[in-house]
Amino acid sequence: YALHFLVQSGISYCIMIIIGVESMHKYCFVFALGYLTVCQITRVYIFDYGQYSADFSGPMMIITQKITSLAYEIHDGMVRKDEELTPSQRGLAVRRMPSLLEYVSYNCNFMGILAGPLCSYKDYITFIEGRSYHMTQSGENGKEEVQYERTEPSPNESVVQKLLVCGLSLLVHLTISNMLPVEYNIDERFQATASWPTKITYLYMSLLAARPKYYFAWTLADAINNAAGFGFRGYDRNGAAHWDLISNLRIQQIEMSTSFKMFLDNWNIQTALWLKRVCYERASISPTIQTFFLSAIWHGVYPGYYLTFLTGVLMTLAARAMRNNFRHYFLKTPQLKLFYDIITWAVTQIAISYTVVPFVLLSIKPSFTFYSSWYYCLHVCSILVLWLLPVKKTQRGKNIHENHQLSQSRKPLSFSPSSSDTAGGPADGFFRAESAVLRPRCETVLK
Repeated sequence: YALHFLVQSGISYCIMIIIGVESMHKYCFVFALGYLTVCQITRVYIFDYGQYSADFSGPMMIITQKITSLAYEIHDGMVRKDEELTPSQRGLAVRRMPSLLEYVSYNCNFMGILAGPLCSYKDYITFIEGRSYHMTQSGENGKEEVQYERTEPSPNESVVQKLLVCGLSLLVHLTISNMLPVEYNIDERFQATASWPTKITYLYMSLLAARPKYYFAWTLADAINNAAGFGFRGYDRNGAAHWDLISNLRIQQIEMSTSFKMFLDNWNIQTALWLKRVCYERASISPTIQTFFLSAIWHGVYPGYYLTFLTGVLMTLAARAMRNNFRHYFLKTPQLKLFYDIITWAVTQIAISYTVVPFVLLSIKPSFTFYSSWYYCLHVCSILVLWLLPVKKTQRGKNIHENHQLSQSRKPLSFSPSSSDTAGGPADGFFRAESAVLRPRCETVLK
């Protein structure tokens, strides 16, 4: 099974060398995703349909992300002009072809081979070369020169905290998830006798109980990278080190999400950024639909995945329309804002639970059984919202969310606790991120 990793990486590297940087990103994308899909079809329909198994397809999903991400980053850095790139693309652009050793090391390094998470090639190489803690300044020849180097911060505190989260998540999963199986939502007796408040409550609780296993896996993967010294993002104004450069989730924001978008932005963060960078930002038509479809293909070949992501398209577009048309009415007073937040939290949690049931059930028949028992009510409501309300087009790559994601996921915090304030994102406004656009003379190699 391990040969699959080398075969996929090796052929992709040959494509990059033979095809050339002008179009190799497209060929790498098609090959890597196609190879992954063939392996998933073999695993699902020949070996273990319906079973969650720790086999080669999980690591291959991460390697596929790395192959496609790097192909686009090389294309951006060696073919496209800077003015054609978004700020995030410009920061990630790779200006030279990696060697075979660098390429295989990036794809198959021991820290992320099992559960990831995805990291950018530039962040990985910066870590490997020991330049994560340098302050640099652009020299007269245009090259970055080391200004000074800070002492490497210890990741011990961050690792211990994340291991505690892992332990708690595992405990909750082993005790509560078996008490609240998602499959009970389609139990005939439950559907026939339960009241609607009971159905809604159990739906939410059962999907809430299904999340800790993901919290465990992703937090453990993050802790492993931190223990190896990878994942440092910078310091806050108090000089505290933050080890969340490649963190894959923010549990508090997930559980307190007041919008579909807020949930998705904080769940499987690195995969969401991958989808945005290789699909959403580059799609010429229907970027939301294309992004959800790519996400479904990448996850696997179970029918439930596609049903979940098709439903997710409806929910996302409807939620966007509702927010654009009504949110501003509730910002006039703190009381109205609190009322709005409570209502949108409840609606978001139910909508998320309703959407992901097929993702857990996997098959078509039980998924339609569940939706039928709910009379497809949220599907109908979403369609009515899109039909009745005007939908504003968003400017992809130039909105506030992109700049927030760029500062939170790509930019390190200021290395100096006394640095001047810069505008932060709504969730982490205390971070002091140096902007590469406004402060081009002093930036970190992590950029």
